[in-house]
Amino acid sequence: MISYLNKNDDMIQPKLFDYDLHKDVVAFSTTRRGGFSTGAYGEFNINRYCGDDAEAIRKNRALLCQQLGISDDRLIMPHQVHLVQSVQIDEAFFALSEEDRQTRLEGIDAVMTNLSDVCIGVSTADCIPLLVYDPRQHVVAAIHAGWRGTVQRIAQQTIADMTTAYGSQPADLRVQIGPGISLDSFEVGDEVYDAFAAAGFDMKSISRREAKWHIDLPECNHLQLIAAGVPEAHISVADICTIKQSDTFFSARRLGIQSGRIFTGIIRK
Repeated sequence: MISYLNKNDDMIQPKLFDYDLHKDVVAFSTTRRGGFSTGAYGEFNINRYCGDDAEAIRKNRALLCQQLGISDDRLIMPHQVHLVQSVQIDEAFFALSEEDRQTRLEGIDAVMTNLSDVCIGVSTADCIPLLVYDPRQHVVAAIHAGWRGTVQRIAQQTIADMTTAYGSQPADLRVQIGPGISLDSFEVGDEVYDAFAAAGFDMKSISRREAKWHIDLPECNHLQLIAAGVPEAHISVADICTIKQSDTFFSARRLGIQSGRIFTGIIRK
C-alpha cells in the first residue's frame, strides 16, 4: 500500500510504497512522488550516482531520514556494480570517517546488518530489489539484482553470506521482491538469453520468445530463493513493472540512464 505522510508546511513529503514484511521491520520502496528533484529525476531521488543535483539529493535524504526517525549517517546506500559482493554494517562501520565509509560501500550490491535504527537499501530503476528479514537472528538485508547479478545468483549468495556472518537459516527468512521490470517488458538480445542458459537456469520457466527473447527477472530471483531453502510461503512479490508504471516508479529504459532511482530499504525497529 502507498503510505501518504503528514504534510509539513516547510517540506514536501515523500510517498512510500510500504511492505508488510514483518512487525519488527519497516520495509519500503520510494516512489517518484514528494521530493525536490526535477525533470527525469523528479520528484524523489536520493541516488548520488545518476547525475541528479546534489542539493536536491541532500534535501530528499533529509526528508526520508525524518520520516524514518534516523540521522543521515544511518541511511546506507552502496555504489552498485552488478556483481555479488555484500557488506556487513556494524558499529565499527560508523566509527570510520565519511570517506572510509563510502569506500566500504564501493562495488557493493548487497547490504546486511543486525543493528536497529539503521536503514539499509539498494537503488534500482528496472533491476530487481529484494529485502530480507531473519526474525530469529534479527538480521536485515537488501539486495540489488540486475540481470547480471541474477545470472550470478546474488540472492543465493547473499543468503549464504547471512548464514556465515550471522547464523541465519534460509527456512527462517522472510523476503520481499520489490518493483522491477516484468517479463512482458524485459526484451533482451540473444547474448542475455545465452548467459542465463549457460548459468543453468530453466529457460522454459523464465523466458518466452516473441520478436526477441523476454526474461522474467522477478521469477528468476523467486526461484533462486526457493532453491536456497526459503519457504515459498515466506516470499512476497510486489508485482509492479517499472516500465508499465513509470509514472510512479523510475525506469531507466523508459526515462533514460540519466534519471532517478527507486530506493528500496529496510530498517529494524
